[in-house]
Amino acid sequence: MPGPMLIAVLCLLLLLAAVVVWRGALGSGSAVLVAGARAAVQLAAVSLVIAAILRSGWWTAGFVLLMFSVAAGTSARRIGAPRDVLWVAATIGAGVLPVLTLVLVSGAVPLRPIAVVPIAGIVIGGAMSATSQAARRAVDDLRNRYGEYEAALALGLRQRPAALEICRPAAGHALISALDQTRTVGLVTLPGAFVGMLLGGASPVQAGVTQLLVLIGLLAAESVSVLVAVHLVAARRVHGEWRPAH
Repeated sequence: MPGPMLIAVLCLLLLLAAVVVWRGALGSGSAVLVAGARAAVQLAAVSLVIAAILRSGWWTAGFVLLMFSVAAGTSARRIGAPRDVLWVAATIGAGVLPVLTLVLVSGAVPLRPIAVVPIAGIVIGGAMSATSQAARRAVDDLRNRYGEYEAALALGLRQRPAALEICRPAAGHALISALDQTRTVGLVTLPGAFVGMLLGGASPVQAGVTQLLVLIGLLAAESVSVLVAVHLVAARRVHGEWRPAH
């Protein structure tokens, strides 16, 4: 059970983050506090229901679907395109579906609730973040360089190829985090899956192979989601209005 000292440390860390964001003019300090409070409430709720969920394959499937739905809604709001949530869901799903299908059908991850929920959560979360970052970068670039887009149209390019010429390079930066994490694993960080398996009694080799599967699966899912996000922004399916305001 968490003791008073742990709770005090968590509160101090959250307060530190909020003050730095507020005083450094990096954003809203209250947003940091709300995010921390939401995380605490949500994890407490999940802890209470997860045991029941993991007893049933159907409940597990429903919980994964809930995670996916929340990810799509969160990403759509972050991009600034809540009305395009179905296209955003398709973008995230394009990365998640092939990765989960491959690792589950191949038996690399056992088709058991206790294994499906964490791997699904990790992959969905990575694809969500990559989609949000790629789409936001693409929209920002198209707004800031709209004159170049119009010049490309004047040269005879069609709308989507012209937009891709502008937004694709910057949107690819959304993969930097996944690439850096994969390159430096074991040297800079020891990720959660690796440490968790070691603490659970697995051998270092088993823990390492599992973590490698997670990292490469994330890289694959995020790469697909970034590519789809860029093309959907260029095609005006996601955040269809990126003309700068005059």
